[in-house]
Amino acid sequence: MDTRYDVAVIGGGAAGLSGALALGRARRRVLVIDAGRPRNAPAAGVHAYLAREGVPPLELLAAGRHEVTGYGGEIVTGSVATAERLDGGGFRLVLDDGSVVEAGRLLLATGSIDELPGVPGLAELWGQDVLHCPYCHGWEVRDQPIGILATGPLAVHQALLWRQWSADLTLFLNGWTGLEDEQREQLAARGIAVVAERVTRLVTTEGRLSGVELEDGLSVPCRALAVATRGNARTSGLDGLGLETEEQVGLGHSIGVRVTVDAMGATSVPGVWAAGNVTNLTEQVMGSAAAGVRAGAAINADLIAEETRTAVAAHRAHAGQDAHDGQDAHDGQDAHDGQDAYGEEYWDARYADRPQIWSGKPNEILVREAAGLTPGRALDLGSGEGGDAIWLAGLGWRVTAADISGVALDRAAGQAKAAEVQDRIDWQQHDLGVSFPEGEFELVSACYLHSMGDMPRDRILRTAAAAVVPGGVLLVAGHAGWPAGEAVPHPGAHFPTPQEVLDALELPVGEWEVLRAEEFERGYVGLDGRKGVRSDNVLTLRRRG
Repeated sequence: MDTRYDVAVIGGGAAGLSGALALGRARRRVLVIDAGRPRNAPAAGVHAYLAREGVPPLELLAAGRHEVTGYGGEIVTGSVATAERLDGGGFRLVLDDGSVVEAGRLLLATGSIDELPGVPGLAELWGQDVLHCPYCHGWEVRDQPIGILATGPLAVHQALLWRQWSADLTLFLNGWTGLEDEQREQLAARGIAVVAERVTRLVTTEGRLSGVELEDGLSVPCRALAVATRGNARTSGLDGLGLETEEQVGLGHSIGVRVTVDAMGATSVPGVWAAGNVTNLTEQVMGSAAAGVRAGAAINADLIAEETRTAVAAHRAHAGQDAHDGQDAHDGQDAHDGQDAYGEEYWDARYADRPQIWSGKPNEILVREAAGLTPGRALDLGSGEGGDAIWLAGLGWRVTAADISGVALDRAAGQAKAAEVQDRIDWQQHDLGVSFPEGEFELVSACYLHSMGDMPRDRILRTAAAAVVPGGVLLVAGHAGWPAGEAVPHPGAHFPTPQEVLDALELPVGEWEVLRAEEFERGYVGLDGRKGVRSDNVLTLRRRG
């Protein structure tokens, strides 16, 4: 499973699949995460859904899945264990099987949970003979004896509503004492019987509801029992997002808790939308599907706005871009906090501007320094389009590859898949001045970790050194100056020497061994096809063990 998507849809019911379909048709990379337990699974059919009237719920979802995958969407069976916002933007989801998914936006379509009354036999018949919505199920039980089990002040409204489908109606108060005189008159006028005794259990015959037994031992014949349940938005595993919820009110009374959204499905958390019963506890299947499409369109519009901002930033910064265009492999991870002109938006736009920037080959200095090492765990800082990480993985290393650009990481993941080493590389998006990959490594490589912006390079390299295990190697390669014979775009720029890098690392005395500290020349080919020579330097250290 690829780990970076434009949108992750959590929940694969009508709302989630409809949103995914809209996004897939908008050429977005979409992943649907679904546990495969739809709320309406016990029902015989979906109703009031134009052109699909009476279709079995699972058949409708199977058709929806087929349509989503037909537009490039991916579907995985599972549920979200934890969800969090990433410092650099987007979200990270950990699924119940331990796999990790990252996405730029989220669409929550997780549905709701019904709180059923604790009447013996009721839960077993839920969705079959125990019903909640007359518009969903009333026609199928028309003119049969129907019971209404009171669960609160909305019981009378529910009884009067169900009277449209049958004249043989009984309201079981089940201990509820809130019935007013005016309501009794309404019920009597409509011929609805009222039973005050508590219900002790439901009676079944050959697995179907046949009656409602009272505490006095009497049984009232019933072929269907309507229950107004209290609902709660299903948000398990999503606590880390900080979603805002609210009581949903119907006819002046609370009917449950839902996730708060605006008219287009946007939640209070930037980058997160929601649709379906998670936001509207009484929504029917067709309405949930419509809400999913609406949210999907809003998400696509939000992504377009972000991509436009990125393109504008790149367009404005284009004049200063040439200084890095001649660097081979992946010279340019900008690890600043994104506030200057050379942050995440700049690099995303720069990679998106061309189908390929770097050669795809590993840095020659990495090949020279790491070819003889025993494969273990490696960390590639500033991984760009993945040339170094893919080369290391091909040698048997387990690689964590970090870059500021999600566009570059997506491209690198595709190259890794083509090279059949995708299972050996963990692609992670980091603005290294703000966040740093976790773990300890036998090799940490920081090749050409330069920036035209204000990047805390020394601090990043000290963090990199701390991640090297005893016996492991730290490799720092960089430029020693501007390419020979070319104009100098930034005369004040300083390229540190290996000794300056070593001093800035502030390593404990006696803990590290210097394997190489030298300058060298290498040839390169610029993006315009011109060949040239430039001076670089390398510092290779081994941590004593």
